[in-house]
Amino acid sequence: MSFESLGLRAELLRAVTEKGYTTPSPIQQQAIPYILDGRDIMGGAQTGTGKTAGFTLPLLQRLMSPTSAKKGRPIRALVLTPTRELAAQVAESVDSYGKHLPLKSTVIFGGVSINPQIKKIRDGVDILVATPGRLLDHVSQKTVDLSQVEILVLDEADRMLDMGFIRDIRKVLALLPKQKQTLLFSATFSDEIKQLSNKLLNSPALVEVAQRNTASERVTQVVHPVDKNRKRELLSFLIGSQNWQQVLVFTRTKHGANRLTEQLNTDGISAAAIHGNKSQGARTKALAEFKSGKIRVLVATDIAARGIDIDQLPHVVNYELPNVAEDYVHRIGRTGRAGNEGEAMSLVCVDELKLLKDIERLIKREIPKVVFDDYKPDPSIKPEPIQNGRGRQTAGKKHTANNNNRRPSSPHVNKQNRSYRSAQQAG
Repeated sequence: MSFESLGLRAELLRAVTEKGYTTPSPIQQQAIPYILDGRDIMGGAQTGTGKTAGFTLPLLQRLMSPTSAKKGRPIRALVLTPTRELAAQVAESVDSYGKHLPLKSTVIFGGVSINPQIKKIRDGVDILVATPGRLLDHVSQKTVDLSQVEILVLDEADRMLDMGFIRDIRKVLALLPKQKQTLLFSATFSDEIKQLSNKLLNSPALVEVAQRNTASERVTQVVHPVDKNRKRELLSFLIGSQNWQQVLVFTRTKHGANRLTEQLNTDGISAAAIHGNKSQGARTKALAEFKSGKIRVLVATDIAARGIDIDQLPHVVNYELPNVAEDYVHRIGRTGRAGNEGEAMSLVCVDELKLLKDIERLIKREIPKVVFDDYKPDPSIKPEPIQNGRGRQTAGKKHTANNNNRRPSSPHVNKQNRSYRSAQQAG
Protein backbone atom coordinates (compact mmCIF):
# COMPACT_ATOMS: atom_id res chain seq x y z
CA MET A 1 0.00 0.00 0.00
CA SER A 2 1.18 3.53 -0.82
CA PHE A 3 0.35 6.91 0.71
CA GLU A 4 -1.34 7.80 -2.59
CA SER A 5 -3.86 4.98 -2.12
CA LEU A 6 -5.00 6.49 1.20
CA GLY A 7 -6.58 9.45 -0.60
CA LEU A 8 -4.29 12.20 0.69
CA ARG A 9 -3.94 15.56 -1.04
CA ALA A 10 -1.03 16.21 -3.39
CA GLU A 11 0.47 18.79 -0.99
CA LEU A 12 0.57 16.21 1.79
CA LEU A 13 2.01 13.51 -0.45
CA ARG A 14 4.75 15.92 -1.48
CA ALA A 15 5.62 16.61 2.17
CA VAL A 16 5.67 12.88 2.96
CA THR A 17 8.00 12.21 0.03
CA GLU A 18 10.31 15.04 1.11
CA LYS A 19 10.61 13.38 4.53
CA GLY A 20 11.72 10.17 2.79
CA TYR A 21 8.68 8.00 3.52
CA THR A 22 7.22 5.78 0.81
CA THR A 23 5.01 3.21 2.57
CA PRO A 24 2.55 3.94 5.38
CA SER A 25 2.97 2.07 8.65
CA PRO A 26 0.19 -0.26 9.88
CA ILE A 27 -1.28 2.39 12.21
CA GLN A 28 -1.28 4.89 9.34
CA GLN A 29 -2.92 2.42 6.97
CA GLN A 30 -5.71 1.77 9.43
CA ALA A 31 -6.25 5.18 11.02
CA ILE A 32 -5.98 7.61 8.09
CA PRO A 33 -9.06 6.38 6.14
CA TYR A 34 -11.25 6.44 9.28
CA ILE A 35 -10.12 9.95 10.21
CA LEU A 36 -10.65 11.22 6.66
CA ASP A 37 -14.20 9.85 6.89
CA GLY A 38 -14.80 11.90 10.03
CA ARG A 39 -14.91 8.93 12.40
CA ASP A 40 -13.85 9.10 16.04
CA ILE A 41 -10.82 6.91 16.74
CA MET A 42 -9.67 4.87 19.69
CA GLY A 43 -6.13 4.06 18.69
CA GLY A 44 -3.84 1.61 20.44
CA ALA A 45 -0.24 2.00 19.36
CA GLN A 46 3.13 1.63 21.04
CA THR A 47 5.69 4.36 20.59
CA GLY A 48 7.62 4.39 17.30
CA THR A 49 4.73 3.11 15.17
CA GLY A 50 4.21 6.26 13.11
CA LYS A 51 1.17 7.27 15.13
CA THR A 52 1.87 11.03 14.98
CA ALA A 53 1.77 11.11 11.17
CA GLY A 54 -1.24 8.78 11.40
CA PHE A 55 -3.35 11.56 12.88
CA THR A 56 -1.48 14.65 11.62
CA LEU A 57 -1.87 13.92 7.89
CA PRO A 58 -5.65 13.35 7.87
CA LEU A 59 -6.17 16.19 10.38
CA LEU A 60 -4.46 18.61 7.99
CA GLN A 61 -6.54 17.33 5.08
CA ARG A 62 -9.84 17.67 6.94
CA LEU A 63 -9.06 21.26 7.88
CA MET A 64 -8.57 22.01 4.16
CA SER A 65 -12.12 20.91 3.36
CA PRO A 66 -14.02 23.81 1.72
CA THR A 67 -17.12 23.06 3.80
CA SER A 68 -15.19 23.53 7.05
CA ALA A 69 -13.63 26.89 6.21
CA LYS A 70 -14.43 29.64 8.72
CA LYS A 71 -13.91 33.38 8.80
CA GLY A 72 -10.83 34.58 10.58
CA ARG A 73 -8.53 32.01 12.13
CA PRO A 74 -10.27 30.36 15.07
CA ILE A 75 -8.59 27.33 16.65
CA ARG A 76 -10.13 24.42 14.74
CA ALA A 77 -7.92 21.54 15.88
CA LEU A 78 -6.53 20.94 19.38
CA VAL A 79 -3.86 18.34 20.14
CA LEU A 80 -3.27 17.63 23.84
CA THR A 81 -0.04 15.91 24.89
CA PRO A 82 1.35 15.03 28.34
CA THR A 83 4.83 16.59 28.09
CA ARG A 84 6.65 19.54 26.59
CA GLU A 85 8.94 17.33 24.52
CA LEU A 86 6.05 15.44 22.97
CA ALA A 87 4.18 18.69 22.28
CA ALA A 88 7.26 20.05 20.48
CA GLN A 89 7.58 16.83 18.48
CA VAL A 90 3.93 16.88 17.39
CA ALA A 91 4.15 20.56 16.48
CA GLU A 92 7.22 19.82 14.35
CA SER A 93 5.27 17.09 12.53
CA VAL A 94 2.35 19.45 11.91
CA ASP A 95 4.75 22.04 10.46
CA SER A 96 6.65 19.60 8.25
CA TYR A 97 3.62 17.73 6.89
CA GLY A 98 1.62 20.94 6.44
CA LYS A 99 4.45 23.00 4.90
CA HIS A 100 2.72 23.20 1.51
CA LEU A 101 -0.70 24.09 2.95
CA PRO A 102 -1.96 27.56 4.02
CA LEU A 103 -2.74 26.38 7.56
CA LYS A 104 -1.11 27.93 10.62
CA SER A 105 -0.21 26.18 13.85
CA THR A 106 1.58 26.82 17.12
CA VAL A 107 2.57 24.97 20.27
CA ILE A 108 2.15 26.05 23.91
CA PHE A 109 3.67 24.47 27.01
CA GLY A 110 5.00 25.48 30.40
CA GLY A 111 8.54 26.38 31.38
CA VAL A 112 8.80 29.26 28.92
CA SER A 113 7.30 32.76 28.73
CA ILE A 114 3.59 32.87 28.00
CA ASN A 115 3.67 36.23 26.17
CA PRO A 116 5.10 35.04 22.81
CA GLN A 117 2.50 32.26 22.88
CA ILE A 118 -0.29 34.80 23.42
CA LYS A 119 0.91 36.84 20.43
CA LYS A 120 0.95 33.84 18.10
CA ILE A 121 -2.54 32.78 19.18
CA ARG A 122 -3.87 36.31 18.68
CA ASP A 123 -2.36 36.38 15.19
CA GLY A 124 -4.56 33.37 14.45
CA VAL A 125 -3.86 29.63 14.35
CA ASP A 126 -5.81 26.73 12.88
CA ILE A 127 -4.06 24.04 14.92
CA LEU A 128 -3.00 24.34 18.56
CA VAL A 129 -0.71 21.75 20.17
CA ALA A 130 -0.66 22.06 23.97
CA THR A 131 0.09 20.52 27.33
CA PRO A 132 -2.95 20.63 29.66
CA GLY A 133 -1.45 22.86 32.35
CA ARG A 134 -0.30 25.66 30.05
CA LEU A 135 -3.52 25.47 28.02
CA LEU A 136 -5.54 26.15 31.17
CA ASP A 137 -3.19 29.03 31.99
CA HIS A 138 -4.24 30.59 28.68
CA VAL A 139 -7.88 29.81 29.39
CA SER A 140 -7.66 31.61 32.73
CA GLN A 141 -6.17 34.64 30.96
CA LYS A 142 -8.84 34.43 28.25
CA THR A 143 -6.19 34.24 25.52
CA VAL A 144 -7.59 31.11 23.85
CA ASP A 145 -11.06 30.42 22.50
CA LEU A 146 -11.85 26.72 22.08
CA SER A 147 -15.49 27.16 21.09
CA GLN A 148 -14.88 26.41 17.40
CA VAL A 149 -12.66 23.32 17.72
CA GLU A 150 -13.64 20.72 15.13
CA ILE A 151 -11.03 18.05 15.88
CA LEU A 152 -9.63 17.03 19.28
CA VAL A 153 -6.60 14.73 19.59
CA LEU A 154 -5.64 13.21 22.95
CA ASP A 155 -2.14 11.86 22.35
CA GLU A 156 -0.68 9.34 24.83
CA ALA A 157 -3.84 9.51 26.91
CA ASP A 158 -2.57 6.80 29.24
CA ARG A 159 0.42 8.91 30.19
CA MET A 160 -1.74 11.98 30.76
CA LEU A 161 -3.85 10.03 33.23
CA ASP A 162 -0.71 8.56 34.77
CA MET A 163 0.63 12.07 35.36
CA GLY A 164 -2.54 13.20 37.10
CA PHE A 165 -3.98 15.34 34.29
CA ILE A 166 -7.49 13.88 34.37
CA ARG A 167 -8.97 16.95 36.12
CA ASP A 168 -7.30 19.28 33.62
CA ILE A 169 -8.57 17.19 30.72
CA ARG A 170 -12.12 17.37 32.04
CA LYS A 171 -11.83 21.15 32.36
CA VAL A 172 -10.65 21.40 28.75
CA LEU A 173 -13.40 19.10 27.48
CA ALA A 174 -16.02 21.33 29.11
CA LEU A 175 -14.80 24.22 26.91
CA LEU A 176 -15.09 22.34 23.61
CA PRO A 177 -18.14 21.98 21.34
CA LYS A 178 -20.11 18.78 21.80
CA GLN A 179 -20.08 18.18 18.05
CA LYS A 180 -16.49 17.42 17.08
CA GLN A 181 -14.27 14.62 15.87
CA THR A 182 -12.19 13.07 18.65
CA LEU A 183 -9.04 10.99 18.19
CA LEU A 184 -7.75 9.22 21.30
CA PHE A 185 -4.41 7.41 21.20
CA SER A 186 -3.00 5.32 24.02
CA ALA A 187 -0.26 2.71 24.37
CA THR A 188 -2.46 0.77 26.81
CA PHE A 189 -6.21 0.48 27.31
CA SER A 190 -6.71 0.58 31.07
CA ASP A 191 -10.15 0.64 32.66
CA GLU A 192 -9.76 4.38 33.22
CA ILE A 193 -8.93 4.94 29.55
CA LYS A 194 -12.00 2.92 28.55
CA GLN A 195 -14.19 4.98 30.90
CA LEU A 196 -12.84 8.20 29.39
CA SER A 197 -13.37 6.95 25.85
CA ASN A 198 -16.94 5.86 26.59
CA LYS A 199 -17.80 9.41 27.67
CA LEU A 200 -15.81 11.17 24.97
CA LEU A 201 -16.02 9.13 21.77
CA ASN A 202 -18.99 8.63 19.46
CA SER A 203 -19.09 5.14 17.93
CA PRO A 204 -15.30 5.08 17.58
CA ALA A 205 -13.34 2.92 15.18
CA LEU A 206 -10.88 0.78 17.13
CA VAL A 207 -7.42 0.86 15.58
CA GLU A 208 -4.85 -1.31 17.32
CA VAL A 209 -1.55 -2.37 15.83
CA ALA A 210 0.21 -3.91 18.82
CA GLN A 211 -0.98 -6.16 21.60
CA ARG A 212 -1.28 -4.45 24.94
CA ASN A 213 2.11 -3.84 26.54
CA THR A 214 3.96 -5.99 23.98
CA ALA A 215 7.64 -5.09 23.92
CA SER A 216 8.96 -4.28 20.46
CA GLU A 217 10.07 -7.38 18.57
CA ARG A 218 12.90 -5.36 17.05
CA VAL A 219 14.46 -4.65 20.44
CA THR A 220 17.02 -7.10 21.83
CA GLN A 221 16.53 -7.21 25.60
CA VAL A 222 19.08 -8.34 28.16
CA VAL A 223 19.57 -8.10 31.94
CA HIS A 224 23.01 -7.60 33.45
CA PRO A 225 22.94 -8.59 37.16
CA VAL A 226 25.24 -6.31 39.16
CA ASP A 227 25.56 -4.92 42.68
CA LYS A 228 23.94 -1.54 43.17
CA ASN A 229 27.20 0.20 44.08
CA ARG A 230 28.89 -1.03 40.87
CA LYS A 231 26.21 -0.04 38.34
CA ARG A 232 27.91 3.19 37.29
CA GLU A 233 31.20 1.35 36.81
CA LEU A 234 29.51 -1.30 34.66
CA LEU A 235 27.68 1.33 32.60
CA SER A 236 30.93 3.17 31.86
CA PHE A 237 32.55 -0.15 30.94
CA LEU A 238 29.73 -0.99 28.49
CA ILE A 239 29.82 2.43 26.84
CA GLY A 240 33.60 2.46 26.53
CA SER A 241 34.31 -1.16 25.60
CA GLN A 242 31.54 -1.30 22.97
CA ASN A 243 32.12 2.27 21.75
CA TRP A 244 28.50 3.34 22.09
CA GLN A 245 28.07 6.82 20.63
CA GLN A 246 24.41 7.38 21.48
CA VAL A 247 22.71 5.82 24.50
CA LEU A 248 19.61 6.84 26.45
CA VAL A 249 19.85 5.92 30.14
CA PHE A 250 16.88 5.81 32.53
CA THR A 251 17.03 6.52 36.25
CA ARG A 252 14.23 6.37 38.78
CA THR A 253 14.62 9.88 40.20
CA LYS A 254 15.70 13.37 39.12
CA HIS A 255 18.44 13.42 41.77
CA GLY A 256 19.72 10.07 40.51
CA ALA A 257 19.82 11.42 36.95
CA ASN A 258 21.90 14.41 38.03
CA ARG A 259 24.30 12.29 40.07
CA LEU A 260 24.85 9.73 37.30
CA THR A 261 25.42 12.47 34.73
CA GLU A 262 28.14 14.02 36.90
CA GLN A 263 29.79 10.61 37.39
CA LEU A 264 29.78 9.80 33.66
CA ASN A 265 31.33 13.17 32.79
CA THR A 266 33.98 12.49 35.43
CA ASP A 267 34.66 9.17 33.67
CA GLY A 268 35.26 11.08 30.44
CA ILE A 269 31.91 10.16 28.89
CA SER A 270 29.96 13.21 27.72
CA ALA A 271 26.48 13.17 29.28
CA ALA A 272 23.54 15.44 30.09
CA ALA A 273 20.43 14.98 32.23
CA ILE A 274 16.83 15.70 31.26
CA HIS A 275 14.01 15.79 33.82
CA GLY A 276 11.14 17.90 35.13
CA ASN A 277 13.32 20.15 37.32
CA LYS A 278 15.41 21.26 34.36
CA SER A 279 14.41 24.47 32.60
CA GLN A 280 12.82 24.10 29.19
CA GLY A 281 15.92 25.69 27.64
CA ALA A 282 18.21 23.17 29.32
CA ARG A 283 16.02 20.25 28.23
CA THR A 284 15.87 21.46 24.64
CA LYS A 285 19.65 22.03 24.56
CA ALA A 286 20.42 18.58 26.02
CA LEU A 287 18.14 16.83 23.54
CA ALA A 288 19.59 18.76 20.58
CA GLU A 289 23.17 17.95 21.61
CA PHE A 290 22.23 14.29 22.06
CA LYS A 291 20.64 14.10 18.61
CA SER A 292 23.61 15.84 16.98
CA GLY A 293 26.15 13.57 18.68
CA LYS A 294 27.78 16.31 20.74
CA ILE A 295 27.02 14.26 23.85
CA ARG A 296 26.99 10.46 23.96
CA VAL A 297 24.66 9.83 26.88
CA LEU A 298 21.29 11.34 27.75
CA VAL A 299 20.18 10.46 31.30
CA ALA A 300 16.42 10.79 31.76
CA THR A 301 13.50 10.11 34.05
CA ASP A 302 10.40 8.42 32.65
CA ILE A 303 8.23 11.52 32.34
CA ALA A 304 10.94 13.68 30.75
CA ALA A 305 11.81 11.00 28.18
CA ARG A 306 8.25 10.73 26.92
CA GLY A 307 8.19 12.28 23.47
CA ILE A 308 11.88 11.85 22.67
CA ASP A 309 11.75 10.96 18.99
CA ILE A 310 15.00 9.61 17.54
CA ASP A 311 14.48 7.19 14.65
CA GLN A 312 17.84 5.42 14.91
CA LEU A 313 18.56 5.42 18.64
CA PRO A 314 20.57 2.20 19.04
CA HIS A 315 20.83 1.72 22.82
CA VAL A 316 18.60 2.15 25.85
CA VAL A 317 19.83 1.31 29.34
CA ASN A 318 17.65 0.87 32.41
CA TYR A 319 20.17 2.02 35.00
CA GLU A 320 17.36 1.46 37.50
CA LEU A 321 14.20 -0.52 36.78
CA PRO A 322 10.96 1.48 36.92
CA ASN A 323 8.58 1.06 39.85
CA VAL A 324 5.70 0.49 37.41
CA ALA A 325 6.16 -2.43 35.01
CA GLU A 326 4.36 -0.71 32.11
CA ASP A 327 7.01 2.02 32.12
CA TYR A 328 9.60 -0.59 31.08
CA VAL A 329 7.72 -1.04 27.80
CA HIS A 330 7.64 2.71 27.22
CA ARG A 331 11.35 2.98 27.98
CA ILE A 332 12.59 0.28 25.63
CA GLY A 333 10.22 1.60 22.95
CA ARG A 334 12.61 4.53 22.56
CA THR A 335 14.82 2.22 20.48
CA GLY A 336 13.92 -0.18 17.66
CA ARG A 337 11.88 2.55 15.94
CA ALA A 338 10.99 3.07 12.29
CA GLY A 339 12.12 -0.41 11.27
CA ASN A 340 15.52 -0.19 12.93
CA GLU A 341 17.04 -2.68 15.34
CA GLY A 342 17.76 -1.67 18.93
CA GLU A 343 19.23 -2.91 22.20
CA ALA A 344 17.72 -2.50 25.67
CA MET A 345 19.90 -3.40 28.64
CA SER A 346 18.85 -3.41 32.30
CA LEU A 347 21.36 -3.20 35.13
CA VAL A 348 19.58 -5.10 37.90
CA CYS A 349 20.67 -5.36 41.53
CA VAL A 350 19.23 -7.68 44.19
CA ASP A 351 16.83 -4.96 45.38
CA GLU A 352 15.12 -4.97 41.96
CA LEU A 353 14.44 -8.69 41.46
CA LYS A 354 10.79 -8.24 42.41
CA LEU A 355 10.42 -5.43 39.86
CA LEU A 356 12.10 -7.61 37.21
CA LYS A 357 9.63 -10.44 37.84
CA ASP A 358 6.74 -7.99 37.43
CA ILE A 359 8.16 -6.82 34.11
CA GLU A 360 8.66 -10.37 32.82
CA ARG A 361 5.12 -11.26 33.84
CA LEU A 362 3.81 -8.21 31.95
CA ILE A 363 5.71 -8.89 28.70
CA LYS A 364 5.08 -12.64 29.04
CA ARG A 365 8.70 -13.66 28.59
CA GLU A 366 11.88 -14.14 30.58
CA ILE A 367 14.59 -11.64 29.72
CA PRO A 368 18.01 -13.28 29.15
CA LYS A 369 20.58 -12.71 31.91
CA VAL A 370 24.25 -12.05 31.09
CA VAL A 371 26.72 -11.73 33.95
CA PHE A 372 30.12 -10.13 33.36
CA ASP A 373 32.89 -11.96 35.22
CA ASP A 374 34.35 -8.72 36.59
CA TYR A 375 30.93 -7.55 37.83
CA LYS A 376 29.43 -10.66 39.39
CA PRO A 377 26.94 -9.75 42.15
CA ASP A 378 27.97 -10.50 45.72
CA PRO A 379 25.57 -13.28 46.89
CA SER A 380 25.93 -12.18 50.52
CA ILE A 381 24.24 -8.82 49.86
CA LYS A 382 20.62 -8.82 51.05
CA PRO A 383 17.84 -6.86 49.28
CA GLU A 384 16.83 -3.51 50.73
CA PRO A 385 13.60 -1.53 50.17
CA ILE A 386 13.72 0.79 47.17
CA GLN A 387 13.01 4.46 47.76
CA ASN A 388 11.06 6.17 44.99
CA GLY A 389 12.40 9.65 45.64
CA ARG A 390 9.85 10.70 48.27
CA GLY A 391 10.98 8.35 51.01
CA ARG A 392 8.34 5.75 50.18
CA GLN A 393 9.37 2.09 49.91
CA THR A 394 8.37 0.44 46.68
CA ALA A 395 10.17 -2.90 46.50
CA GLY A 396 12.73 -5.04 48.25
CA LYS A 397 12.97 -7.18 51.36
CA LYS A 398 10.03 -5.76 53.30
CA HIS A 399 7.74 -6.02 50.33
CA THR A 400 8.63 -9.53 49.23
CA ALA A 401 8.21 -11.07 52.65
CA ASN A 402 4.42 -11.08 52.63
CA ASN A 403 3.50 -9.71 49.22
CA ASN A 404 4.95 -12.15 46.72
CA ASN A 405 1.95 -11.84 44.42
CA ARG A 406 1.56 -8.10 44.70
CA ARG A 407 1.67 -6.18 41.40
CA PRO A 408 2.81 -2.58 41.20
CA SER A 409 0.07 -0.01 41.48
CA SER A 410 -1.59 0.84 38.19
CA PRO A 411 0.12 3.85 36.65
CA HIS A 412 -3.30 5.37 36.09
CA VAL A 413 -4.19 5.58 39.76
CA ASN A 414 -0.74 5.86 41.28
CA LYS A 415 -1.13 9.44 42.48
CA GLN A 416 0.90 8.85 45.63
CA ASN A 417 3.93 8.10 43.47
CA ARG A 418 3.42 10.90 40.97
CA SER A 419 1.74 13.88 42.47
CA TYR A 420 -0.39 16.36 40.58
CA ARG A 421 2.15 19.03 41.33
CA SER A 422 4.93 16.99 39.73
CA ALA A 423 2.77 16.57 36.65
CA GLN A 424 2.29 20.30 36.40
CA GLN A 425 6.04 20.81 36.57
CA ALA A 426 6.60 18.21 33.86
CA GLY A 427 4.01 19.78 31.56
